Amino acid sequence: MTTNLYALNRDGGEPGGHILPNLLRFAEVLRRVGLDAGPASVMDMVRATEHVHIGRRAEFYQAARSIFVHRKQDLPVFDEAFNVFWRKPNTARSGMDLRSMGEQRRFRKPQVSAGHDEPMDDALALDGDPDDDSVSNIDLTRTYSAREVLREKDFAQFAGHEVAEARRMMASLRWDLGNRRTRRMVPGDGSGLDMRRTLRRSLQHGGEMLELAHRGPKSRPRSLALICDVSGSMERYTRMLLHFIHTIAVGQPIEAFLFATRLTRITRQLRYRSIDQAITEVSRAVPDWAGGTRIGEAVKTFNYQWLRRTLRGQSIVMIISDGWDRGEPELLARETSRLQRSCHRLIWLNPLLGSPSYQPLTQGMQAALPYVDDFLPVHNMNSLQALADRLSDIGPERGAVRAYRPTPEEPEVEPLPEPEERPIDRILPRPTFRHQMWGKER
Repeated sequence: MTTNLYALNRDGGEPGGHILPNLLRFAEVLRRVGLDAGPASVMDMVRATEHVHIGRRAEFYQAARSIFVHRKQDLPVFDEAFNVFWRKPNTARSGMDLRSMGEQRRFRKPQVSAGHDEPMDDALALDGDPDDDSVSNIDLTRTYSAREVLREKDFAQFAGHEVAEARRMMASLRWDLGNRRTRRMVPGDGSGLDMRRTLRRSLQHGGEMLELAHRGPKSRPRSLALICDVSGSMERYTRMLLHFIHTIAVGQPIEAFLFATRLTRITRQLRYRSIDQAITEVSRAVPDWAGGTRIGEAVKTFNYQWLRRTLRGQSIVMIISDGWDRGEPELLARETSRLQRSCHRLIWLNPLLGSPSYQPLTQGMQAALPYVDDFLPVHNMNSLQALADRLSDIGPERGAVRAYRPTPEEPEVEPLPEPEERPIDRILPRPTFRHQMWGKER
């Protein structure tokens, strides 16, 4: 974006142009790169020019930074945008794409400075033709913001500063599991007649039942159970998945379990508001962290010990695992089928499913997939958004389920024993038979 700005008088006299149009254009650039630069912030910046010396670059920079920047991760983006927009003609140029600052920050921190107390007459003057190659033209329409890059990035490749930003993005997701109908009846517009309220209202009309009161079934939010794999093969995704589970647990009550070779309930540990403290308590409670994988044994333990205690009508169960299992495939298939028949929806989340070349060829996935309602990826922020949309679309009707039927074993056929050769068989000729009509013409 190129703009011709008028130089200001360094001695405090009348300026040769107006600063307001340039502030509006600068705010438009900030909005395009993802910063919150609304009309209120622009008005605050205009008022700030009455109290700061516009002819000094550092004062103008600090005032703009304090007004337009509200988050720490936006500082490099603002610094680059400030240096590109308020630059000297034909000298200070930047070929960096502003909207790709999120991608640049993964590898190195941009080396930018606020500058010294130099006069703004040279800093604000951007003389030049927009079509001239000496002026850096930046196309902001074909680039991505830092958040858009982060949404498509795999959880296994996240850096430390990106985890905090991803958690804030997770907190902004809306998890709506829908409601379930209970057997309890409440006053409402249902089809059932509420005789108690009807008789009470009839007393106002001398015992005549002129107004009929109705009641309908009470609705309650669906319950959610999460069973997450923390074995060695899932170690790259474990921390981000725990952030995901903790984010859901803050908004609504859930039941959470972790497993590697055994199942461990971590619902109480997730009650801590601090994610670091929650993960610390969870790591202490799980004895087989980053160990082997026995998915069938873990699902069987949940079915026999926790299913009736944690699941209610029309509950949703999500299993998070890559499908690598060292147990028996028949056990996993049988227990997954039992779990599917006991819940309203069984969802399997596999972080490897995000790869275009992935195929569920492991014995564990092949054994469990026939009894899974939804098989979805969970490897980046876009997959979590798709999961949230899928949960909100689940209807009250239960789809068809497939019962587990073990493969019948073919009985072994014993070979017939060969007849023993008797001595008399060597003496007597073998019997022959020939029909009397064979070979005769009719």
